[in-house]
Amino acid sequence: MRCAFIYNPNSGKIRQEKYKDYIVKRLQTKFEVVDVFPTQKPKHAVSLAKQACGKYDTLVVMGGDGTLSEVINGIAEEKNKPVIGYIPHGTVNDVGHSLSLPCNVKKCIEIILKGKTISHDIFKANNSYGIYVCCAGLFTETSYSTRQKDKKRIGKLAYFFHGCKKLLKTDSVDLKLKFEGGEIEGRFAFVLVLNSRSVAGFRINGKAKLSDGKMDILLVKDKKTKVSLKGIFKVFSLFVCGLKRQGIRLKLDKFRLETKESEIINIDGENAFKGSFDFEVIKEAIEIIVP
Repeated sequence: MRCAFIYNPNSGKIRQEKYKDYIVKRLQTKFEVVDVFPTQKPKHAVSLAKQACGKYDTLVVMGGDGTLSEVINGIAEEKNKPVIGYIPHGTVNDVGHSLSLPCNVKKCIEIILKGKTISHDIFKANNSYGIYVCCAGLFTETSYSTRQKDKKRIGKLAYFFHGCKKLLKTDSVDLKLKFEGGEIEGRFAFVLVLNSRSVAGFRINGKAKLSDGKMDILLVKDKKTKVSLKGIFKVFSLFVCGLKRQGIRLKLDKFRLETKESEIINIDGENAFKGSFDFEVIKEAIEIIVP
């Protein structure tokens, strides 16, 4: 049994180098080979994960949601994907919360050594892959534009303070959503495509099914060109009360979203691309270890 360990030295508030030796030692109790690969630059985990396919049985990833998303992009199109063991160690850790994984390295290692393996859907939007969220509109810039040093200093509160600065400066999303059997057109304060129980640190979709081949889509209406106070209130209500309380809700496996070329599309907390995109769910595409 062979294991690759990929970690992001810059993720989270606490540097991960201090855990490396402990993690390797514990993994060696199960795996004959444990090779260690620290990421050295943005997107480095994509190539590291791609190279691990067919060579390793298990791929242990320590970092935030962005690091895990890079790994997903690396293995998505490969045939011999390793099983994923995830150690959430970022600022928010939505995927970890969704999978009931603790933000504790020692506990996560025990899960990787003794837990069960489940199948998990991923998705493709244009040429980018993701595991848990695709969104546009209010707050979606916050996850990647908040300064790293602020996240290390005050954690996820940094996202809140950064997002508040842009509340009344965000354009609403002018879009047309096309799907089998229907079409929706209009302006929206927030567009959320979700395959997770948690987003932005809030548990807003506790009954989410992570391997049913479909994603929850939520559209929060706002007729104004700039997001209005009413639109802001609706989005805040969404995070406080959950998906069932706000907006137009759909459950789809495939759709096309048409919008202006400058519209930023956020996938798994990162700036993925701009403009219109075709979207599809890839059912049970990966295997991941959970409690």
